Amino acid sequence: MATNRKLGRTTDIRKAMLKCQLTDLILHGKIETTEARAKEVKAMADSIISLAVKEKDNFEMVDVKVVKAKLDSKGNKETELVKSKNGKEYLKVVKEEKTEKRQKDMPSRLNARRKMMKMMNKVKDENGNNVDLPAKLFNEIAPKYEGRVGGYTRIIKAGPRKRRCSRSCNFRISLINIDKK
Repeated sequence: MATNRKLGRTTDIRKAMLKCQLTDLILHGKIETTEARAKEVKAMADSIISLAVKEKDNFEMVDVKVVKAKLDSKGNKETELVKSKNGKEYLKVVKEEKTEKRQKDMPSRLNARRKMMKMMNKVKDENGNNVDLPAKLFNEIAPKYEGRVGGYTRIIKAGPRKRRCSRSCNFRISLINIDKK
């Protein structure tokens, strides 16, 4: 018996499809897909969310020297007039050095981040900037599930699709509030 569903696709197409659906699930919090696909994506999503929960606090803060262009009040780079060796004048951007605190991943968290990036696609937002999905998993999703073992995702059946045979379902990352009595 096979360990995973074939979904009527060849291996490379199936893996690409599941990777896209997992990326959309993490990015938007829910997707609508067929029941069989949802069950496959659920297993993948639960594994990377549990990895994020396990490694969410495994980092250290480090001081890093950063050299940036000095900006004026309007946000433009400041320049100064400089003479070159052969006597020509040119504009040089004024630099300033600062120290910033940044997170440095410990080796196990770095490995977890690489595993997550391997299972998801790279995504850009509407402005064209890259979205850091592993950071979203570590900083937004993992704290919600702290102290919880499994059951991070939920499949909600939505009924049959129009003009299709397959059963459709809404698939979302769920946060179940457990009231302590």
